[in-house]
Amino acid sequence: MADGRKVTIVTGGTYGIGRGITLALAQRGHQVVSFGLESRQMGSLAEHGITGTQAELDKAGLAADLLEADVSSPEDTQRVAEFAMSRYGRIDGLVNNAAIHPRGTILETSLEVWNRVLAVNLTGMFLMTKAVMPHMLAAGGGAIVNVASKASWGQPTLLAYSASKGGVLGFSFGLGYDHLFEHIRVNVVVPAGVDSGMNEGQARHPGGPGSTYAQRAEPRDIAEAVAFLLSDEARLISGAVLNVNGFAGQGGPPRSAQV
Repeated sequence: MADGRKVTIVTGGTYGIGRGITLALAQRGHQVVSFGLESRQMGSLAEHGITGTQAELDKAGLAADLLEADVSSPEDTQRVAEFAMSRYGRIDGLVNNAAIHPRGTILETSLEVWNRVLAVNLTGMFLMTKAVMPHMLAAGGGAIVNVASKASWGQPTLLAYSASKGGVLGFSFGLGYDHLFEHIRVNVVVPAGVDSGMNEGQARHPGGPGSTYAQRAEPRDIAEAVAFLLSDEARLISGAVLNVNGFAGQGGPPRSAQV
């Protein structure tokens, strides 16, 4: 049982931003059920995340349940929810973070790629939320944090990813409206410029004159925002979009000769 501690599921929680969220929540006393896929996915260099996350947890003296599951699978998402319920008896929080990030314009994006991006980034969010929602409602409430992107408003050569992340906003607001009076809080975090499995090997843009980012974020920065939105301190916050991206979500910082 959870012994009074919050029970929180994290999708895509074994690499990059998700690993940072898993560690931060475990440090705060959450019983974290975190999952991802061990093999590389399209548009990503992330692999063997469970082993790496377990090593980080052990190093910090922390514990979490790490599972291998595919967020785009109805059977897998239901299995994760059932695991949390059977082990801890409730689900208090959900962080929908899992995503893939293949590049391409519409001419470069196959139907296969398009369908897979939407299946993971948007349908996966729907499936995991659908699996946990009955349990949250039965318990009288819960908190959901969905991870969007500055690409939610469109970015070059990221057509499928941008479409999926734009959908995260509409999904989140619709979900939040539907369950506002049932004490289900739904909020969105918008990261940018974070080194993760989705962008390893790509050119970095450290802060500087003409830079896209005022300051490069770390997974921990996103995790701190997520932890706050899951906390009781945020009990009256729902439908919020929290930018954790050094102004990148608003087009980037003003250019300056002095940075």
